[in-house]
Amino acid sequence: MMCKRCGQRPATMHMTEISNGKKSETHLCEACAREIQAQGFGFSFSPQLQLHDFLAGLLNHELGGNKHDHDELTGKRCEKCGVFEGQIVKHGLLGCGDCYPYFEDRLLPLLRRIHGRTRHTGKVPERTGGRARLIKEVNNLKSVLKEAVSREDFEQAAQVRDQIRQIEKSLEDGGGA
Repeated sequence: MMCKRCGQRPATMHMTEISNGKKSETHLCEACAREIQAQGFGFSFSPQLQLHDFLAGLLNHELGGNKHDHDELTGKRCEKCGVFEGQIVKHGLLGCGDCYPYFEDRLLPLLRRIHGRTRHTGKVPERTGGRARLIKEVNNLKSVLKEAVSREDFEQAAQVRDQIRQIEKSLEDGGGA
């Protein structure tokens, strides 16, 4: 798929926007995506909202202030990249991948508030293969099993249990790879 903006390079970023119940998809190459992000991450947002500003606002809300109330060089500091909690709060950007576990106590409540949970349970891309999909299916079936047992629907529970065993056996045998 080619970039929708320049039409010259392959699209590597795929953005879906749902506004007023209407879905629009945009496919961009890395260069065009960088340009658009620099202009203000969005296509029809008015005013344009940058993701890091959004996150900074949410983090500030957690602290009970606004982003101009906090000194950038305050709070915990990441041992790897040296970014301070105040910098994250002010700019909404983490310094490195190690910031996630280091600032976990601040980020988890925020993620829970935004997404409703702290563990990714989204779609599995088709190109990643069947193993991840089977693991996700087993996890979903375990939830169904627990619900069936709590309802005392033991016939359904037995069927679901058998499905789980069959999929797990397939995974052990190297299926879905």
